[in-house]
Amino acid sequence: MDISNKNLINIKDANITVIGLGRSGESAARLGKKLGANILISDGSSDTGVIKHGKKLSTMGIAVETGGHSEKIYDADLCVISPGIAQDAPIVNEMKANGIPIVSEIEFASWFTYGAIIAVTGSNGKTTSVNLLAEMCETKGFSPALAGNVGTAFSDIVIKDLETMPSDRVYVLEISSFQMEHIVHFKPFISVFLNVTPDHLDRYSGMDAYIQAKMNMIQNQDQRDHIVYNYDDPVLNTKFDGVLPQTHGFSILGERETLFTMNATKIYDEEHATLIHLDKLALPGRHNLANALATATAAKILGIPNSQIAQVMSTFVGVEHRLERVLDVNGVTYYNDSKATNVDAVKVALDSFDSSIHLILGGKDKGGKFSQLLPHAQNKVKEIVAYGQASEKISAALRDAVKLEQVSSLQEAVEVCHLRAEPGDIVLLSPGCASFDQFTNFEERGKAFKSLVKKMVAR
Repeated sequence: MDISNKNLINIKDANITVIGLGRSGESAARLGKKLGANILISDGSSDTGVIKHGKKLSTMGIAVETGGHSEKIYDADLCVISPGIAQDAPIVNEMKANGIPIVSEIEFASWFTYGAIIAVTGSNGKTTSVNLLAEMCETKGFSPALAGNVGTAFSDIVIKDLETMPSDRVYVLEISSFQMEHIVHFKPFISVFLNVTPDHLDRYSGMDAYIQAKMNMIQNQDQRDHIVYNYDDPVLNTKFDGVLPQTHGFSILGERETLFTMNATKIYDEEHATLIHLDKLALPGRHNLANALATATAAKILGIPNSQIAQVMSTFVGVEHRLERVLDVNGVTYYNDSKATNVDAVKVALDSFDSSIHLILGGKDKGGKFSQLLPHAQNKVKEIVAYGQASEKISAALRDAVKLEQVSSLQEAVEVCHLRAEPGDIVLLSPGCASFDQFTNFEERGKAFKSLVKKMVAR
């Protein structure tokens, strides 16, 4: 199948193989079916959840196979691949050997809509930023649709918009590096780069490969498009020299004039008019200052007035699983930071508090260097409780410097912290790892933590 010209792509009656029966794969299969393609979705897992989703798709006339991949998957004009499958996986190599074009779900969905795309990526801060930006868009009268890595697959939104797409539709997409691995035509109007720190090193050969995956986001942008990026990030501050799109930096250090600049007390614009005083920002934490500047810059490019940007900044308090305050019981405060899936995100969480932290770390290791937490943990972390697949690695890196206990499950970790925490203490789930050893995703892990906390304190 020739996919070299987006305007000429027609998938009606095409044979499309979708690999992976997760959220994005299921959505891509339904989108393809709606547009008249013959769909086979294949998943190597025999998990009951996978089988259940497969049966649901079967009732829609979609061919499904689970528990392994048959030779039928290669009888395809196109392959849409799950973000969970690495670029060098045998199935990817075999598809290429058979001359079958491979695209990501984000790429696939983008073929069938012409709404403006604002794509936000970064090692940390993506979900907060896309939610903040979507609220800013709404105040202007746009019809923002949140999708991507944030929870709703892009294909789901496109399916709805095929029926009746609002004329003022803006797609605000949270983009992971995985989703940018098989890009052909994907073209954001605005690409936002929040930061780049070591992450997913269990997936990539090194930092360069990880960074390159993220940089695929701008490969089709031109002079009419925009890049918003973090001047303070040592990786990003030299990445966009000489690129075609218009570039706009942001900086919490305030060392350069930008669309919005920050000093010790306020954020102001190019005319030195005050946007908002820092004490009026509803989002806590220094890391959220960068998120606020990034989203304000993107909003300004979209023509959103300062007054509406400031209004959202003063009322937006954050999203679930990102330093989410769960309960205050007997003077102990519990925080759910399940979205902290890498070491740098844990650093940010620790830097948001002053002392007396019981830190729960663990899950599936992503290649992080846990020893880097020590400068951020000194004089404020009372103990670390490590659980799950990564617990031994965490223990080896930190046990000589911090009081540490290893347990097998998140439930045990919560029980230990609940028993030891004293009035004035903080119990913080900020795992620094993926969730996949014990949970489907970070959302399930965060909900489990909140449920465990509520059950503990109700005893």
